[in-house]
Amino acid sequence: MNETLRPSTLGEILDRTFQFYRNNFWRFVGIAALPLVAAFLLAIPAAAIFAIPGIAGGIGDPAAMIRGAAFGLGFVVFLPLYLVSYALSIAGITEATVSAQRGERPTIRAALKSAWPRLWTYSWLLFLQAIVACLVPMCAAVVVIGPLVYLISHSGAGLGAGFALGFLVFAVGGAAIGVIVWLALSFAMGMAVCVAEKKTAWQSLQRSWRLSQGTRGRIFVLYLLLVALLFVVTMISYFLAAMVALVGAFSGHDPTVALIAAIVGGIVYVVVTMGAQIALVPVPWIALVLFYYDQRIRKEGYDIEWMMQQAGLTQPQPQSGSAGILGLAQPPSNSPPADGPRGFPPVTPPDTLGER
Repeated sequence: MNETLRPSTLGEILDRTFQFYRNNFWRFVGIAALPLVAAFLLAIPAAAIFAIPGIAGGIGDPAAMIRGAAFGLGFVVFLPLYLVSYALSIAGITEATVSAQRGERPTIRAALKSAWPRLWTYSWLLFLQAIVACLVPMCAAVVVIGPLVYLISHSGAGLGAGFALGFLVFAVGGAAIGVIVWLALSFAMGMAVCVAEKKTAWQSLQRSWRLSQGTRGRIFVLYLLLVALLFVVTMISYFLAAMVALVGAFSGHDPTVALIAAIVGGIVYVVVTMGAQIALVPVPWIALVLFYYDQRIRKEGYDIEWMMQQAGLTQPQPQSGSAGILGLAQPPSNSPPADGPRGFPPVTPPDTLGER
């Protein structure tokens, strides 16, 4: 960490995000491509199943039913593998960003190797975050909206009462979306906390809730910028695909040429869109790590703590015990602490001349 630590504005955090990304571009892209590689490998057997003659047969065709069941079984088996690879990729990006923030030069192998021992904790963190931030508000909204929809469809109320109930349904749905966005912003730094502080999944969400106070608006602006950037890239890919298709359509009246142009345009669209998505995946996770350190500087004086550690005035805090598969803390090791200048606690100097 060569730069002087101090509170940063949103523009400075975004500038440092792209600076980190530019300096470690291929590392971040390589880690972000891991889920895509897993999806590609998982798609090969699925494509092979569909390529078998007779897969599109009738509903009562036994061969088609067997192939369909095989595809469903493969989907159930391989979907968790894809989700685990996604969690490993996100944790690896966060590990690489934390290392870069500390002034190190992370590699793809080192980042993934560092994330691997706590992979189940990171996977449980993402799953728990989805449950708390998305599933719980959605279920609550369904519980409230369900009776309202029933009243609208079965009651003999007039137009005014139906309009009022419809407005309530709309208000409850909008409130649920607002709660989901607010909780997502509150828990956004959970992965950064879990990686940097080696906390459990639930502890990481709790700490992210506290650290996000006062900066949720800035994180929201970050996501808005990413959505706008993704929209622009998608429009560019649409434009390129349409141009290729138009060139094929106006090159002659041969339907084969038009078909080839349409296929090439589709390939261009898929390649550009997927490449842009892979390139954009590391951006929010890098920024969230920088938001994490910025909030620690603002709330906890982390800049002073870091300078004291670099000067040798304090010892780094020992990490807590490892986390289990569900993110529950495990008891720390009972081995005695090492003595010496770098041990914890430090050796007490002699008080008398005889002891010296």
